[in-house]
Amino acid sequence: MRAVIQRVTSARVAVGEEVAGEIGLGVLALVGVGNDDAARDAASIAGKIAGLRVFADESGAMNLSLGDVGGAVLAVSQFTLLGDARRGRRPSFVDAAPGDLARPLFDETVALLRRAGLPVATGVFGAQMKVSLVNDGPVTILLDSKRAF
Repeated sequence: MRAVIQRVTSARVAVGEEVAGEIGLGVLALVGVGNDDAARDAASIAGKIAGLRVFADESGAMNLSLGDVGGAVLAVSQFTLLGDARRGRRPSFVDAAPGDLARPLFDETVALLRRAGLPVATGVFGAQMKVSLVNDGPVTILLDSKRAF
């Protein structure tokens, strides 16, 4: 499982003209599920997102987590994070899990974040979405559950 985490002052995701999810201060989490991912990967990614210390403390150092600053998560499924562009110019998505396998793991990640006490908004799984954000910093972190064990 892979996730791109962006610290934001605000973020929203829309499907067509309808806003599906929106947050203020927090993180935008773009989450991709791979063919070989399992519940362990969802737990790893959710734990990392919840615990990431990417918010500034009183001295300006990145020492605070989402819970410390009262931040929220906007979680958006994004299978293209599993794209492989090492050969040629057209990415291959063979490592991305199909929807029927990816959705339960994405949903589990969201559920684990909520159980950690975080407010979580989401996009619409499998939909064509428009994501807008104000990246704060900018701060962008790449997470990969396969590199966590």
